[in-house]
Amino acid sequence: MNKTLDASVTFVSPDLRTNGEPVLRAQDVHLWYGQQQALHNVSIDILKHKITAIIGPSGCGKSTLLRCFNRMNELITGVRVQGQVLFHDENIYAPNVDSVEVRRRIGMVFQKPNPFPKSIYENVAFGLRINGFRGELDDHVERALRKAALWDEVKESLHKKTGYDLSGGQQQRLCIARALAVDPEVILMDEPCSALDPIATAKIEDLLLEIKANYTVVIVTHNMQQAARVSDYTAFMHLGKLVEYGLTKKIFENPDKQETEDYITGKFG
Repeated sequence: MNKTLDASVTFVSPDLRTNGEPVLRAQDVHLWYGQQQALHNVSIDILKHKITAIIGPSGCGKSTLLRCFNRMNELITGVRVQGQVLFHDENIYAPNVDSVEVRRRIGMVFQKPNPFPKSIYENVAFGLRINGFRGELDDHVERALRKAALWDEVKESLHKKTGYDLSGGQQQRLCIARALAVDPEVILMDEPCSALDPIATAKIEDLLLEIKANYTVVIVTHNMQQAARVSDYTAFMHLGKLVEYGLTKKIFENPDKQETEDYITGKFG
């Protein structure tokens, strides 16, 4: 990734920059699925070592925007993206940028846990192997499982159990460990707790608060209480547009836009 951009380009929410360093910047992003436009002129800064929540009603473009941040939308037939997404000020959509490398540095955890039909160990080691890792695999697997707060629960059965043998919450933490194993800088999470019970959800939320010291996290959630609990910043989307973005406390307690207030207070959505 070596294509740099003109420093004169301006971005949304310059006031946020006094609170941290932007790692990801979407600039004037539009996206179409075939003839249907799903994102309209979205610009947003994602700050380093912060948790940013994206909220909004179903179909508003939350997950679509999330997938723009690591080019996952390219895997869908008929998708067209216009605009720029900058990662450390380099456009990840530039022709000379390797999408595989983008997805290694900007990892993804999906709504439904998707462990591989392999041992717990091999689930975590998978990304390391395909990226040509040649170091001490055992140490890296253990480190990733510890970061995902799963090591103590599975250390005696690393090679005996598969990912499918774990509970739903454990499976999701295994998927987080798999993402962390390749040392990404950013973790994108698409409703990671929607299929989990309250106890498992609490463990994931605790984990997010722990890992943000070393990672930047962007989480899409329908659960506004979750957004309020774990995020530093919140973006509210509606009809494919970014309506409002700012400190979570302000968004929930004193939003600038009536649409935001209506959604948070349950008047629509």
